[in-house]
Amino acid sequence: SGFSYTGGRSRCFAYWQEFSKCYAEADVPSQCRLQADDYLECLHHTKEIAHAKAVKAEFIKQAEHHAKEGRKVADVLADGVIVGVGLIQRDQGGEGKHK
Repeated sequence: SGFSYTGGRSRCFAYWQEFSKCYAEADVPSQCRLQADDYLECLHHTKEIAHAKAVKAEFIKQAEHHAKEGRKVADVLADGVIVGVGLIQRDQGGEGKHK
């Protein structure tokens, strides 16, 4: 946990230090669960990957829904990969009308 590929500090070294300090000072190791979770997330990106999969699944669901409504799949995909999940509404008229 101390060195990166280039010989410097690894990207998760700060999280390791927080966890190590907590573990050394704690009476019960379970008191350091949050620090351990942060360190493991930095190493493995499990929560980040799960979130990305959920976003991708929602996008696919939206694309299939639009395809069933008569839009071609290529048109749906041309709207943008992540922007097309409905979080950002695009102006279809071409004019930028703001409320």
